[in-house]
Amino acid sequence: MKIIAAGALSLGADDLKTLQIANDADLAALAAEGALEGVQRIELQFPKFTDGRAYSQALLLRRRYRFAGDIRATGDVLIDQLVHMHRSGFSSAVLAPGVDPAAAERQFARYAAFYQGDVLEPRPLFAREAA
Repeated sequence: MKIIAAGALSLGADDLKTLQIANDADLAALAAEGALEGVQRIELQFPKFTDGRAYSQALLLRRRYRFAGDIRATGDVLIDQLVHMHRSGFSSAVLAPGVDPAAAERQFARYAAFYQGDVLEPRPLFAREAA
Protein backbone atom coordinates (compact mmCIF):
# COMPACT_ATOMS: atom_id res chain seq x y z
CA MET A 1 0.00 0.00 0.00
CA LYS A 2 1.29 3.44 -0.90
CA ILE A 3 1.34 5.78 2.11
CA ILE A 4 1.16 9.53 1.43
CA ALA A 5 1.82 12.14 4.11
CA ALA A 6 -0.82 14.82 4.62
CA GLY A 7 0.01 17.80 2.44
CA ALA A 8 2.64 15.88 0.45
CA LEU A 9 0.58 16.17 -2.71
CA SER A 10 -2.45 17.95 -3.94
CA LEU A 11 -5.22 15.45 -4.63
CA GLY A 12 -5.91 14.99 -8.31
CA ALA A 13 -2.63 16.72 -9.27
CA ASP A 14 -1.46 13.88 -11.55
CA ASP A 15 -2.91 12.90 -14.91
CA LEU A 16 -4.90 9.88 -13.69
CA LYS A 17 -8.61 9.97 -14.35
CA THR A 18 -9.94 10.20 -10.80
CA LEU A 19 -13.43 9.76 -9.42
CA GLN A 20 -14.35 10.90 -5.92
CA ILE A 21 -17.19 8.84 -4.49
CA ALA A 22 -19.29 10.05 -1.55
CA ASN A 23 -19.89 7.69 1.37
CA ASP A 24 -23.60 7.48 0.62
CA ALA A 25 -23.18 6.88 -3.14
CA ASP A 26 -24.97 3.97 -4.79
CA LEU A 27 -22.17 1.98 -6.41
CA ALA A 28 -24.61 -0.15 -8.40
CA ALA A 29 -26.09 2.95 -9.99
CA LEU A 30 -22.65 4.39 -10.73
CA ALA A 31 -21.57 1.14 -12.38
CA ALA A 32 -24.82 0.87 -14.35
CA GLU A 33 -24.47 4.37 -15.77
CA GLY A 34 -20.82 3.70 -16.72
CA ALA A 35 -19.26 6.18 -14.29
CA LEU A 36 -16.49 3.68 -13.44
CA GLU A 37 -15.44 3.19 -17.08
CA GLY A 38 -11.95 4.48 -17.81
CA VAL A 39 -11.37 5.61 -14.23
CA GLN A 40 -7.85 4.92 -12.98
CA ARG A 41 -8.23 6.11 -9.37
CA ILE A 42 -11.18 6.22 -7.02
CA GLU A 43 -10.94 8.36 -3.89
CA LEU A 44 -13.05 7.24 -0.94
CA GLN A 45 -13.50 9.63 1.95
CA PHE A 46 -13.23 8.93 5.68
CA PRO A 47 -14.90 12.07 7.11
CA LYS A 48 -14.02 10.78 10.58
CA PHE A 49 -12.22 7.60 11.60
CA THR A 50 -15.40 6.08 13.06
CA ASP A 51 -17.20 6.17 9.68
CA GLY A 52 -16.43 2.82 8.02
CA ARG A 53 -18.62 3.00 4.91
CA ALA A 54 -15.57 3.43 2.68
CA TYR A 55 -14.33 -0.05 3.70
CA SER A 56 -17.50 -1.58 2.25
CA GLN A 57 -17.24 0.56 -0.86
CA ALA A 58 -13.63 -0.52 -1.48
CA LEU A 59 -14.53 -4.20 -1.02
CA LEU A 60 -17.47 -3.90 -3.43
CA LEU A 61 -15.39 -2.04 -6.00
CA ARG A 62 -12.74 -4.78 -5.99
CA ARG A 63 -14.96 -7.86 -5.77
CA ARG A 64 -18.27 -7.02 -7.41
CA TYR A 65 -17.25 -4.36 -9.92
CA ARG A 66 -13.71 -5.71 -10.59
CA PHE A 67 -12.08 -2.28 -10.31
CA ALA A 68 -8.35 -2.81 -10.81
CA GLY A 69 -7.10 0.77 -10.47
CA ASP A 70 -5.97 2.73 -7.43
CA ILE A 71 -8.44 3.03 -4.56
CA ARG A 72 -7.25 5.85 -2.33
CA ALA A 73 -8.35 6.56 1.24
CA THR A 74 -8.60 10.26 2.12
CA GLY A 75 -9.78 12.21 5.13
CA ASP A 76 -9.33 11.12 8.74
CA VAL A 77 -6.95 8.22 7.98
CA LEU A 78 -5.11 6.89 11.05
CA ILE A 79 -2.28 4.36 11.14
CA ASP A 80 -4.24 1.70 13.01
CA GLN A 81 -6.69 1.52 10.10
CA LEU A 82 -4.14 0.99 7.33
CA VAL A 83 -3.76 -2.79 7.46
CA HIS A 84 -7.52 -3.30 7.36
CA MET A 85 -7.82 -0.74 4.56
CA HIS A 86 -5.26 -2.66 2.53
CA ARG A 87 -7.04 -5.96 3.17
CA SER A 88 -10.35 -4.32 2.11
CA GLY A 89 -9.02 -3.22 -1.26
CA PHE A 90 -7.37 0.16 -0.76
CA SER A 91 -4.06 0.57 -2.58
CA SER A 92 -3.07 4.02 -1.31
CA ALA A 93 -3.89 6.30 1.60
CA VAL A 94 -3.38 9.97 2.39
CA LEU A 95 -2.69 10.21 6.12
CA ALA A 96 -4.49 12.63 8.40
CA PRO A 97 -2.46 15.71 9.40
CA GLY A 98 0.04 14.98 12.16
CA VAL A 99 0.33 11.24 11.45
CA ASP A 100 3.92 10.02 10.98
CA PRO A 101 4.39 8.20 7.63
CA ALA A 102 7.25 6.08 9.05
CA ALA A 103 5.01 4.83 11.86
CA ALA A 104 2.35 4.08 9.28
CA GLU A 105 4.76 1.95 7.23
CA ARG A 106 5.71 -0.04 10.36
CA GLN A 107 2.10 -1.19 10.74
CA PHE A 108 2.54 -3.58 7.81
CA ALA A 109 5.54 -5.32 9.38
CA ARG A 110 3.59 -6.16 12.55
CA TYR A 111 1.49 -8.96 11.07
CA ALA A 112 2.98 -11.82 9.08
CA ALA A 113 -0.28 -13.53 8.09
CA PHE A 114 -4.03 -13.47 8.62
CA TYR A 115 -6.32 -16.41 9.21
CA GLN A 116 -9.26 -14.95 7.28
CA GLY A 117 -9.34 -14.37 3.56
CA ASP A 118 -9.51 -10.85 2.17
CA VAL A 119 -9.48 -8.96 -1.12
CA LEU A 120 -5.77 -9.69 -1.61
CA GLU A 121 -5.99 -13.42 -0.78
CA PRO A 122 -9.58 -14.77 -0.70
CA ARG A 123 -8.63 -18.19 0.69
CA PRO A 124 -8.38 -18.60 4.49
CA LEU A 125 -5.04 -19.64 5.96
CA PHE A 126 -5.92 -23.34 6.25
CA ALA A 127 -6.78 -23.50 2.54
CA ARG A 128 -3.53 -21.74 1.60
CA GLU A 129 -1.49 -24.17 3.69
CA ALA A 130 -3.29 -27.18 2.23
CA ALA A 131 -2.56 -26.09 -1.34
